[in-house]
Amino acid sequence: MLESLTAGERRVAELVAQGWTNVEVAGALNVHAKTVEWTLTNVYRKLNLRSRTELAIHVARQPP
Repeated sequence: MLESLTAGERRVAELVAQGWTNVEVAGALNVHAKTVEWTLTNVYRKLNLRSRTELAIHVARQPP
C-alpha cells in the first residue's frame, strides 16, 4: 500500500521505519524537521496508521 504515497512520503516513511528520528530524516533529506513531521502526518492518514511502530510494521510487511 506504499504505492499510494508520493515518492517523498515513501522516502520519509522508509527512513522512519528504520528508526530514524525526524531530525535525522530532515538532515538526510535537507528539509526542516517540521516538514518531516507534516509528511508523517500525511503518511499516517493515507495508510490509516497511528504511530511510528505501526508504520515500521507496515513497511516491513511490504514486498521488496
